[in-house]
Amino acid sequence: MNVFPFIEAERAEQRNVAKACELLEVSRSAFYEHAKHLPSARALADAELAKRIEAIHEASRGTYGWPRVHQALRRDGICASRKRVARIMRQRGLIGRCRHRFSVRATTIADPALTEHRNEDWR
Repeated sequence: MNVFPFIEAERAEQRNVAKACELLEVSRSAFYEHAKHLPSARALADAELAKRIEAIHEASRGTYGWPRVHQALRRDGICASRKRVARIMRQRGLIGRCRHRFSVRATTIADPALTEHRNEDWR
């Protein structure tokens, strides 16, 4: 569990950060190190790619899964691995819809008397 957002809220309301850190058993230096932390280059690149993935997924009306999204990205000249596309879609909750499967319906109406007769033979 991440306690830093709670401490940040205390700091925003100009309360005692040292006391909040003490109660949550976190050093003040760790809180301030977390507060000045900037997102990594990979996180920034993933956020940019996620925007493109969401646009492609939305344009397909939610039908494209990661294989088709990956293919569309490749067509647009964006180089990203299939696992990366799948991970970003999973994190964003984007799932492709499956085609409707047509089931074969039974057209024969079973004779109940025949079923009872068979069951008696097996006893």
